[in-house]
Amino acid sequence: MNIVKAVLLLWVFVSFTGGLYAQGAGSGGYKILKKVSLPGDGGYDFLTVDSDARRVYLSHNDSIQVVDADGLTLIGTVEKVPHPHGIVTRPDLGKGFASSGKPGSVVVFDLKTFQRLAEIPTAEDCDVILNDPTTGKVLTFNGDSHTACVIDPVNNKLDKMVTLDGGPEVAVSDGKGHLYDNLETKSMVLKMDPKTLKVLKSWPLAPGESPSGLSMDFKNNRLFSGCHNHLLVAMNAKNGKVIQTLPIGDHVDGTAFDPSAGNVFSSNGDGTLTVIHEDSPNKYSVAQNLQTEPGAKTLALDDKTGRVFLTVAKREDAPAPTKEEPKPRGKILPGTFHLLVVGK
Repeated sequence: MNIVKAVLLLWVFVSFTGGLYAQGAGSGGYKILKKVSLPGDGGYDFLTVDSDARRVYLSHNDSIQVVDADGLTLIGTVEKVPHPHGIVTRPDLGKGFASSGKPGSVVVFDLKTFQRLAEIPTAEDCDVILNDPTTGKVLTFNGDSHTACVIDPVNNKLDKMVTLDGGPEVAVSDGKGHLYDNLETKSMVLKMDPKTLKVLKSWPLAPGESPSGLSMDFKNNRLFSGCHNHLLVAMNAKNGKVIQTLPIGDHVDGTAFDPSAGNVFSSNGDGTLTVIHEDSPNKYSVAQNLQTEPGAKTLALDDKTGRVFLTVAKREDAPAPTKEEPKPRGKILPGTFHLLVVGK
């Protein structure tokens, strides 16, 4: 072998292994660290982490359960939250707020005692809920009623309700006076004014369809929409341009972005957690598809540890489809509800 060939082979080897290292650094390698059984039966939906207070709040069967984020023990329960969906906390007010799908309201609770403080009527299918730091308000997005609400968290009252041109799903606030929401029925992202809920821009997600989970890289102004046609869409939040689409699992309901690792997570109801690495703000790659459990479709990220929490329960086999119920699901098996903790 002459010296030119040797140098060339060495260059190829270094480039190849360096590329593997770059792709793997801070991206893959996640695993299920622990499974935590929790009491109660019935349905479940969103969960959230208060990283400073070290608490995980999760919706479960007409209640909100509160788990210690480190000890992973149940430390409290907010009772009488009918058909719960999402949860946000306001430590500055000592309050938590949970969206209730039926009858359509927001339940206010005390963060220390977990006792109910008030119930604020909103609209049918009150689903997604979030804090907006620029206005200090709590916002809800109500899927079936095609509406969004502004809640005054100090006085526990409804300030404003607007009608949207379709069914909203998950929303995020950039903390700079802009709000973004996945319009599931129109496969679009809405850019909104959080003060008035006026729609400023409407951007198509094509080829993404039926978006659900939404998260954001705030530093680089990138939105990540998990779509039900097995795609995650990365979008420029400044101009609505679709940057890239990536394959994910079936029935996504949640996404999260971890800026410390540069990873986007997509929780999929088929029992996978897709990990997508941000190689640059304009280039993304699938780093891992972790097997979780069927039905683990929502997630919450702990900003301090980089761990991901998911809730799930086992189900009976689905019955045969009918005209009234073309996509039936099996009943949840009693005593099987649990929390999955994912990390490295």
